[in-house]
Amino acid sequence: MGSKCCKSEPDNDALEKERQKKLLLAKQCQRAREKAAGKIQAWWRGILVRRTLLAAALRAWMIQSWWRTVLWRQVYKRRQISLKIYVIQEQAAVRLQSWVRMWQCHQRYCQVCNAVCILQAPKSCFTFQTSVVSQAQYEGTFNQPEFHIEILSV
Repeated sequence: MGSKCCKSEPDNDALEKERQKKLLLAKQCQRAREKAAGKIQAWWRGILVRRTLLAAALRAWMIQSWWRTVLWRQVYKRRQISLKIYVIQEQAAVRLQSWVRMWQCHQRYCQVCNAVCILQAPKSCFTFQTSVVSQAQYEGTFNQPEFHIEILSV
């Protein structure tokens, strides 16, 4: 009568399907784990690459700042040398101007001294020719000696 409904042995097909479901589920779980492991490895490689790039960028920044310092020192030295040369040239020009003014002043002083000596000498000592040109020339000089002194502070 109902021998078919009460089977005591499990069906082989059902067991096989159950086993295949478990295998499929295990494979899916394995794939999910591999995918997760791949993501973790990619994340870690990204961190390592970013660390390496950061270290390289910091080293490049240090080299660039050192090079800028070297260039700044060179420009500073050039400016100092140019300033020293300018100061030396200015001092030389001032000294030369001073010497020329001193020489001009000495020339004027000698002219005035000579004019004063001529004025103080007795008239019998004059052995000029009395020409109109020489009298006019010496009269202007004797009557109005020009003596200018410029005192400049440096």
